Amino acid sequence: MNDFWIILIGALVACSCSIVGCFLVLRKMSMIGDAISHSVLPGIVIAFLVSGSRDSLIMMLGAAALGLLTVFLIGMFQNSGVQSDASIGVVFTALFAVGVVLVSLFTRQVDLDLDCVLYGEIAYAPWNTLEIGGIDLGPKAVWGVGGTFLLNLLVIGLFYKQFKICAFDPAMAAAVGIPVVFFHYLLMSLVSVTTVASFESVGAILVVGMLIVPAATAYLLTERLSTMIAISMGIGVVSSVLGYYAAYMFDASIAGCMITIAGILFVLTLFLSPTHGVLVKKWRRKRIVV
Repeated sequence: MNDFWIILIGALVACSCSIVGCFLVLRKMSMIGDAISHSVLPGIVIAFLVSGSRDSLIMMLGAAALGLLTVFLIGMFQNSGVQSDASIGVVFTALFAVGVVLVSLFTRQVDLDLDCVLYGEIAYAPWNTLEIGGIDLGPKAVWGVGGTFLLNLLVIGLFYKQFKICAFDPAMAAAVGIPVVFFHYLLMSLVSVTTVASFESVGAILVVGMLIVPAATAYLLTERLSTMIAISMGIGVVSSVLGYYAAYMFDASIAGCMITIAGILFVLTLFLSPTHGVLVKKWRRKRIVV
């Protein structure tokens, strides 16, 4: 039964991340997920210091607040003329460093270290179950990540046209009256919530990888956004299933194997994609010359 739960959690993380990941890839903001996953550390520590509790919901709220602050600071620096990659690097390293200092100063006597608040392990997720009235409702990660997936699906579905126009042509979106800034921060809020809800249970590497790799792979296979989202979710699910069995076969990290499979699929697509494939383009050039 644990096998089923692990694969289900991995698939839910993949689908949840893929929905927002496609928009990040289109907007050339792929590394924002990595920035958020590290910069939320001070939010987790501050939430613990204020509440005195390690309750997951309280820490999640603190982490989500820092995730939004990260996005705001990155946007502010970009608007001030700092390059996008430099803005991301400066903000997430500075906030992560602040979190490390807070952990070392105020949580020495508590089981709250970098491993327990930032890097989860999907293999242990099925053991952390949700019980209500003595009834076991399954792993908490399934409910948390599943709820995030439904939230992403609902918000993106309701405002799909607005998100699409903002991703491809922000100037036109502003011209037709769409509040571009609002939808930017709404998307970043979804990324922040998705990242925070997932990495406590499955680990940062799986979250960051699933935000970027399936969406980048789907980008090479289609020109339609709706198809891109569907393909990226499918690639994420396949990577979760094959990655789990690869980890079982080689006795390796489950999250690492899932992202490795996703990376292999990306490389294959990079060479064999009908429209963007390196080998396909080379074959077409030879055919034209002949």
